[in-house]
Amino acid sequence: MLCEHNYLRALKLLPSERKEGNTRQVQLASNQFVIKVDGCARYTMDISITQLTGMLKGFTPLFLTVRLYHDAKVAEIIHHDYYQRIKPSYGYPNPQMHQKDEKYQLNAFLYDWLVACVESGRAVLNWDINDGLV
Repeated sequence: MLCEHNYLRALKLLPSERKEGNTRQVQLASNQFVIKVDGCARYTMDISITQLTGMLKGFTPLFLTVRLYHDAKVAEIIHHDYYQRIKPSYGYPNPQMHQKDEKYQLNAFLYDWLVACVESGRAVLNWDINDGLV
């Protein structure tokens, strides 16, 4: 259920033209993020979410790689903060100190972030002056 909600909200934040390399910027309070389409396949799309501004001193900026599965209509985090692929679950204790349900926790964080962006965020519009819109 969580991944289905993530899929629906992620679709709302994607660039209008969903081609590889296209981006969309989202402002959430004093934080600015960019959502980039990293890859498109028939049934999947990989996007990255990168924090551009609003970082706290001593903390790395947010970076997530999310895979959208169009056939199943789900979205889940596959990488975070440039680390290796996230496993479905981890034995505990483990050398990297991952939580047993770390993948679920990351997808729950993605849910909260997407809800905040859809409900309170602002998308930066990239209007071309030459096409008569402005």
